Amino acid sequence: QVQFVESGGGLVQPGGSLRLSCTASGFIFSRYVMAWYRQVTGKEREQVATISTGGITTNYADSVKGRFTISRDNGKNTVYLQMNSLKPEDTAVYYCKAVSSVLTSWGQGTQVTVSS
Repeated sequence: QVQFVESGGGLVQPGGSLRLSCTASGFIFSRYVMAWYRQVTGKEREQVATISTGGITTNYADSVKGRFTISRDNGKNTVYLQMNSLKPEDTAVYYCKAVSSVLTSWGQGTQVTVSS
């Protein structure tokens, strides 16, 4: 079945950096646009970044533009999110997912907490 396993979250001070990883399985990874999302308890899930199948085209939410970088390794079925200059408002559970109306599964997410 389709699975996403996110990792790399943790507690970091404002201004710090983290690199999230997400390994996917159960589908042909290289054929799908991939995205990172985040969710704060009680709020809607927000799309943070997307990356095209070949990794050439990326898009970012205005709130993270210039600070976050999405990348992928199709040979490893893995998508990454490099997060720099982290702010307290970046605190959330981060998820990855294929951008698809058919692949509807979500992983367990990884918690990112930005606090001094």
